[in-house]
Amino acid sequence: MTKNAIFFRTAAKVRPVLAVFLAAIAISCSGHRNAGADDAAEQDCGTAEEESRGSILGFNPDSLAMVEGVVKNGQFFTSLMISLGLSAKEAYELSQACDSVFDVRMLRVGNAYRAYYSDSCTDMSFPEGSPEAADAAEKCTRLEYVVYDRGKSSGVVFGCRPPYRVWTFEKPTEIVSRYADVTINSSLWNDMRAAGVSPLLILSLSDIYAWSVDFFGLQKGDRFRVLYDERVCDGELLAVDTVRYAVFTHAGEELPMIMFNQKDGGNIWWNDKGESMRKAFLKAPLKYSRISSGFSYSRRHPVTRKVQPHTGVDYAAPKGTPVMSIGDGVVTSCKYEGAGGNVVRIRHNSVYSTAYLHLSKYASGLKAGQRVRQGEVIGYVGSTGRSTGPHLDFRVWKNGMPVNPLTMDSPPAEPINSGNRAAFDAMKESYRAKIDTVQARMVALKVIELL
Repeated sequence: MTKNAIFFRTAAKVRPVLAVFLAAIAISCSGHRNAGADDAAEQDCGTAEEESRGSILGFNPDSLAMVEGVVKNGQFFTSLMISLGLSAKEAYELSQACDSVFDVRMLRVGNAYRAYYSDSCTDMSFPEGSPEAADAAEKCTRLEYVVYDRGKSSGVVFGCRPPYRVWTFEKPTEIVSRYADVTINSSLWNDMRAAGVSPLLILSLSDIYAWSVDFFGLQKGDRFRVLYDERVCDGELLAVDTVRYAVFTHAGEELPMIMFNQKDGGNIWWNDKGESMRKAFLKAPLKYSRISSGFSYSRRHPVTRKVQPHTGVDYAAPKGTPVMSIGDGVVTSCKYEGAGGNVVRIRHNSVYSTAYLHLSKYASGLKAGQRVRQGEVIGYVGSTGRSTGPHLDFRVWKNGMPVNPLTMDSPPAEPINSGNRAAFDAMKESYRAKIDTVQARMVALKVIELL
């Protein structure tokens, strides 16, 4: 089983493994270290980092003593500030200074903070180490700033001396290009984690391939190769920023995806033929655990025990699971329908219409005549009407005739603009060359390990 994930900054268009192997040897032979120059560079780097940290926070933290902590359960803004050294009056005045900068009610349990203190005493007349000196030192420390982390890359600074000031800051983030090569052995989640790939990539891939790959039906041996960007801050992953190129291999068949932005506000995901990855319908209207009943004209009803047609698919899922419209359309009905329970019906075009039965409730504000977008939540799984347990009964009609949602064809959306075809083909080839180069580099590294 092959599972690899590596960083790369640039990739030359070199396909032969031997060329990459020789380049790797040349790089390894040139890696001599100039100790004096490196030490000086490290010192300069340290100074630059300190100045950068000060400029981000809006004050110089290096001359202050710091205490770290996290917001505790039941702790409010004023109680936190009092515990850090402010009086009740000072904590109240600081909260007033927050004004529109930060809502003190949004202090979250578990979020980190750092409190910075200065020494407000200029003379210490007690013997060092004496109880009097320790008591005086405690009284001489003064809370100057509190830095509260709102997230991994942003926070709020509270100036804790009059005149009280409050401001926000953003840490610099970096876009890092990555390549992942994952072959399914147990599950996509487990195998990606084993390959050192963030599970966040799964969410991006499931969105992109939602119209052509059933992620609930992945099989052992299926493979994903992906070029993508990560947004990081202080070495910590914030998000998968952009998936640029991917190849999904299933049963020997490859399904490539190329990210190409025509800058028209429309689709940016395409297959290698220039057809949109976004088809007319989603493969499934929800994240389900299993299919409890399929499309049939002679099913024995689990409640009435009568044999009757079931021209839909039942997806078993927990109550409250969001149900999405499989395509753009207009809600034609949103009401209780007896045996069907709470039902939403949508007309997608002159050919296709869908229905979603047994919902526990509808999406907030949903009503007949409303236009919905593909992937928009329209309701939540329930067991209303004639039902034995929480599930979604999903139905599709084509030209007024029921069709099996699991086997129906879904025509692709508009292909790439002919005027952009040459640029698209060039980008496609550049991505293919980049994957070839990265894979060749990985082979070269393995060869070096064997030498």
